[in-house]
Amino acid sequence: MRAEKANLTKEYLTRLNASPFFIVVDYQGLKVGHMTELRKRLNKVAAEVHVIKNSLFRIAAREAGVGEMNGALAGMLAVVTGQKDVSAAAKVVKNFRAEFDRLKVHFGFLDSKRLEAADLATLADLPSIEVLRAQLLGVFNAPASKLVRLLNTPASQMARVLQARVDKGE
Repeated sequence: MRAEKANLTKEYLTRLNASPFFIVVDYQGLKVGHMTELRKRLNKVAAEVHVIKNSLFRIAAREAGVGEMNGALAGMLAVVTGQKDVSAAAKVVKNFRAEFDRLKVHFGFLDSKRLEAADLATLADLPSIEVLRAQLLGVFNAPASKLVRLLNTPASQMARVLQARVDKGE
């Protein structure tokens, strides 16, 4: 392997090891402007897309312990990687695909588990991590709020009865 190819393979390996997920997409038919727009959108969710050389990426994926791609790397492919939320990156890819109808999702990996295109579409439909945290917090707070209302009810009823007596006596 030439030194340039070895450096590219090492770069791909570094990206794969640094990211908890990656999504492989076919970008055939996208123009430079579209790819730039995709990069901007992914950048907003702490993700990035890189065009890959299939044979070098296959080697990097094998070295990263992702597993054998079994011929899945064919065509004009790019890889979306990120540091944070796979759901947000999948949502950007799904929306971009719907808008421009050029991007095709092949598969992805999340923590060394292969995700098919349907799995990634399901992840894209999930709410953002902030919304999920707020919903979970609401679930945790509901019993406490109910308990406070229950404990407060007799005292407030007593106060209303006393106020009614005061109002009636005047």
